[in-house]
Amino acid sequence: MVAPFYKLHCLLKRAQMLLLCLGIAYLMAGSILLLQRSSIRVAQPNLASLPPLWSLSAPPTALRTAGLGMRARSRWVAIQAASGGGAKAGGRHWTASRSLGVQHLHHRWFHSLLPESPEQRVSVQRSSRHKGTYIGCFLHNASDRALGGTMLYDLRKMTSSLCQDTCSESGYQFAGLEYGAECHCGNRISSPRAPEEDCSLVCRGERGSPCGGVGRLSIYKVEEQLPGHRKFRNVHYRGCFKLLKSIIGTFPVYSFQPNLTTQSCIETCTDKELPLAVFKKPHCFCTWTSSLFSLNQQSDNQQCVGNHTIASALTASTEPDHYQVYYTPVLDSRCKERMFLPQRSSSLVALSSFPGAGNTWVRHLIELVTGYYTGSFYFDGTLYNRGFKGEKDYWKSGRSICVKTHESGQKEIEMFDSAILLIRNPYRSLMAEFNRKCAGHLGHATDAQWKSKEWPEFVSSYAPWWASHAVSWLKFGRRLLVVHYEELQRDLLPQLRLITAFLNVTMTEERFLCAESNQDGHFKRSGAQRPSFDPFTPDMRQMIDSHIHAVDQALQSRNFSGLPQDYLPR
Repeated sequence: MVAPFYKLHCLLKRAQMLLLCLGIAYLMAGSILLLQRSSIRVAQPNLASLPPLWSLSAPPTALRTAGLGMRARSRWVAIQAASGGGAKAGGRHWTASRSLGVQHLHHRWFHSLLPESPEQRVSVQRSSRHKGTYIGCFLHNASDRALGGTMLYDLRKMTSSLCQDTCSESGYQFAGLEYGAECHCGNRISSPRAPEEDCSLVCRGERGSPCGGVGRLSIYKVEEQLPGHRKFRNVHYRGCFKLLKSIIGTFPVYSFQPNLTTQSCIETCTDKELPLAVFKKPHCFCTWTSSLFSLNQQSDNQQCVGNHTIASALTASTEPDHYQVYYTPVLDSRCKERMFLPQRSSSLVALSSFPGAGNTWVRHLIELVTGYYTGSFYFDGTLYNRGFKGEKDYWKSGRSICVKTHESGQKEIEMFDSAILLIRNPYRSLMAEFNRKCAGHLGHATDAQWKSKEWPEFVSSYAPWWASHAVSWLKFGRRLLVVHYEELQRDLLPQLRLITAFLNVTMTEERFLCAESNQDGHFKRSGAQRPSFDPFTPDMRQMIDSHIHAVDQALQSRNFSGLPQDYLPR
């Protein structure tokens, strides 16, 4: 009996030693890994040491540049776990299983908005080619603004070339970089120089290039282009207007050119940083937006004879006192300055819509007309990079004039004190969201994608969500303003007045006119490249039309006017 016990005792002792060795090995491996990670962080001080952007507060779960996708996803999961319920809308029209399916659809849709994780993202190509001419370091703060044109952000891949290309396309001659991630444009430098050591930050996407500092711009002169060869974005024909000579004489810039073209007139006004080019061959005037160019004063385009394309000259003189008016790519300075609310608001206002209903466009209009940033329940890096600074602010901070959301569950709705409910024709909304899923904010799906099996699956899932979203907000929303996308397109200024009154913001007439002149923004998808065939089958139309009737009845039951007449034949 002694021998078996002795063998068992020896076996247990060996097992203890083995477990002890394994534990020590595990701890050593973990320590080595920790040291290795620490050395990696120390070896890359430039990214970690960049100061945060002014007036941006991090949400409770900090959305840092590294690991952004994972953190944003974990925040979404936490919210879903806390809220529990899905959308319940419309009584007998929307069963529990349908609501649960819509909730899962929300979850999948939100993940499609998030940027790829660092492990999935292709590394940024760092170019050693430097465009333009480096001018120097300049002051850029609240009192001394070096460049007064447009601006954009890119926290992960800002380069001097990207900034210069953006400024050149927007009609500017100078490009300035700040904080390593912000790009400012302008046609004149309006502040004194600063010591070069103040512009010590490097661009996030390009090592070796100065990218400004705190309140400092590293300014470049963009590459020169021959007159008539400059390519601009956001140039639009405003219309034909009959103007008195006494009024024309008050415009701040006048140019006379015997061979004047629309292109050269637009270039002249862009260089002067004025938003309107008033053209009548051989005369070119540049001015601010004003009530002179309102829609109700527009003349018949036949009064302004000629080709309205930007690149070509007029073939004949226009009629006396009639002028062609173009919006230049320059953002009117009277509505470009934006800020967070000076005092945190205790009331949360939602800007709620179904995806594809024009939420981004309405946010752009609200920011133009109020001067305050809008927030978001989500985080979209593309929108942030294009100037929607409220994207990174915590949505409950109370610093935004309103908060974008696509949620439609009762708990998510009741978190807001009031809401602007934006509704768009479901046929247009479905096509817009399918375009976004296939080709991003500005692209278009191909005919092959419209003909694929993904499109009917998309319609069968998203069409009920369009209806349940509106019905849920009408059922659970406390204080609502219903805005129809189509009415906002037709009557922009009256609808903007309703929105600002609902937001309790008093605006000047100049601000409204400025918003009208810059209404398109950076995310207006071109109406071209539509599918070459009708993508909606008769069965799809029958289903969508039933949802339209359900939403129309829900609106009227809460004493709102019904849906616009053009949603479907009645």
